[in-house]
Amino acid sequence: MSDAPTKQAASATPPRARGIILAAGRGSRLRPLTDHTPKPLALVADRPLIAYGLGLLRANGIEEVVVNVHHLGDRLREALGDGSRHGVAVRYSVETTLLDTGGGIRQATRLFEGSLDAPVVVLNADVVTDVPLGEVLDFHASRRAAVTFVLRDDPRKESYGVFGIDTSGRVRRFLGRGAPREGLSEYMFASVQVLSPEVIARMPDDRPFSSMHDFYPPLFAEGLPFFGYVYAGRWHTADNAADLAATDAALRRDGLPRYMR
Repeated sequence: MSDAPTKQAASATPPRARGIILAAGRGSRLRPLTDHTPKPLALVADRPLIAYGLGLLRANGIEEVVVNVHHLGDRLREALGDGSRHGVAVRYSVETTLLDTGGGIRQATRLFEGSLDAPVVVLNADVVTDVPLGEVLDFHASRRAAVTFVLRDDPRKESYGVFGIDTSGRVRRFLGRGAPREGLSEYMFASVQVLSPEVIARMPDDRPFSSMHDFYPPLFAEGLPFFGYVYAGRWHTADNAADLAATDAALRRDGLPRYMR
């Protein structure tokens, strides 16, 4: 009986953030490996790719995580279990039909306990990074952002899509749309983002759609505050076989991220 008030108070305190790892893709650019192994379980420095995303979330105090699954989803669920081996609590958003990024995020958010009363950090399962998510969340909150993208300078930015930000970090040019390029700093999206509950509430239900190409552009045109947090630290992706090999080599050479040691 004496514990009841403490537990009630704890449950009434919203988490600082929740996490989603997008892991439903087919990984077709990693075939034939992904014919039998889901891409998030591809090994990098002897650890599955998705372990780095789970470790990053855990190290930044995000313990409630939803992973969306489709291709070889049973293999992924078997490998991760309830997440306790990675220090987090994992639920699975099973997509019988691929919902694309936006639809996947929307369905995944329905698995969070209680009301959606905290921002959601969304990571791609194929990224290894040291980005300080605590600082990103502080940045997001201080600017009252609808969406915050982690951005990086990269020679491939033109092929991936360019975001132009002003000196405050506000996105003024979104994938070629918006203000003129003059006076803006241009960067590439680093596959890490923070979404406010208000934005998630506006996502359509139960249909596939792209967040970047279908959902965000109208909100940006409407004037919702999109911001970019510029990050210059360690960042690797495993989009294809060459990327996977390069990421593996870099981690063996430079060492694992601190949260994986």
